[in-house]
Amino acid sequence: MYDVDAIRRDFPILSREVNGKPLVYLDNGASAQKPQVVIDAINTAYSHEYANVHRGLHYLSNLATEKYEGVRRKIAQFLNAGSEDEIIFTSGTTEGLNLVAYGWAMPHLQAGDEIVLSVMEHHANIVPWHFLRERQGVVIKWVDVEADGSLDPQKVIDAFGPRTRMVCVTQMSNVLGTVVDVKTICAAARERGIVSVIDGSQAAVHMPVDVQDIGCDFYPITGHKLYGPSGSGAIFARAERQAEMRPFLGGGDMIREVTKDAVIYNDPPMKFEAGTPGIVQTIGLGVALDYMMGVGMENIAAHEAEIARYAAERLHGVNWIQVQGTAPGKGAIFSFTLEGAAHAHDISTILDKKGVAVRAGQHCTGPLMEHLGLSATCRASFGMYNTKSEVDALIDALELAHDLFG
Repeated sequence: MYDVDAIRRDFPILSREVNGKPLVYLDNGASAQKPQVVIDAINTAYSHEYANVHRGLHYLSNLATEKYEGVRRKIAQFLNAGSEDEIIFTSGTTEGLNLVAYGWAMPHLQAGDEIVLSVMEHHANIVPWHFLRERQGVVIKWVDVEADGSLDPQKVIDAFGPRTRMVCVTQMSNVLGTVVDVKTICAAARERGIVSVIDGSQAAVHMPVDVQDIGCDFYPITGHKLYGPSGSGAIFARAERQAEMRPFLGGGDMIREVTKDAVIYNDPPMKFEAGTPGIVQTIGLGVALDYMMGVGMENIAAHEAEIARYAAERLHGVNWIQVQGTAPGKGAIFSFTLEGAAHAHDISTILDKKGVAVRAGQHCTGPLMEHLGLSATCRASFGMYNTKSEVDALIDALELAHDLFG
């Protein structure tokens, strides 16, 4: 039985007030709140257990190393990777995608080679490929979404040509909530020798993920959306792709030996982990994953599906709210505008006065906003601790905004 009230008690910030109103936190798509066990783990690591990892032989270093490296196993379990050696620690999805761009794509792509993207990608899954376009003459091919915000996997596959080398798509849109059939896309890519990069920033938060079943080559995740600390994350990188990659950053534990004339790199995954890492952030991420897996990803997905159904019913029941994205099976992410000239920032400010926290702007999806013909939207994004009563609070606050701007 899913006890959302018990879960909410695990997150201390959810009991506070904002502007004299109970906090209704609906900005989980940007960053999620942290349970007390994560906060405690961070405090303990800094207060009683801190030391640098890998290099030391003393007790604290060995303890920190054991906890830090143990997170690699947890992430491998969380994503069902074939081996923990396929998990590379990063500061988040952005670093993971840049690692792919610099470590794999830059040495392998030439002028005229193609990368296929959807228009609903986050800038983190666009800008690194623009670097290759600017610097190496790589061609970006765009695939539009359907009128309901869904992404037809066959249209992505149809965009593959003889010069296509990579396909980079999100598994869940951070704006539309669309869940993409990435397994079909990855299977077609593998048949054609095309490398697949699946952005898991949103999907890994809301549903069970099995990278072996998906069949992707790369799958980055980011810790701060997974109820863990900012500055933490990882990327699943298939072993055969790691063997083809060159290091992105140099220094620290990514080397085995350095002389005046040569450098011998460490074995993967440490070959791609330079310098002193985010030790405590990564330990905190491991605790956050333990918490999520303890609740059960299937249980989280079922709870959020019910919240999404209820939110869709309430939002679509108000004719002056325009929701962007109605794809079947979408996640609990709703971007919307109000009829009239009210800007998303103004709407968000009014909602904040009622204690309702949403995000306003382009959500780092410029191409998608251009495709939708919008300058900005408000976005309410739900998490494992949100409730139907918070959906009602959102609607009440929107009614106030409509009265003010209507």
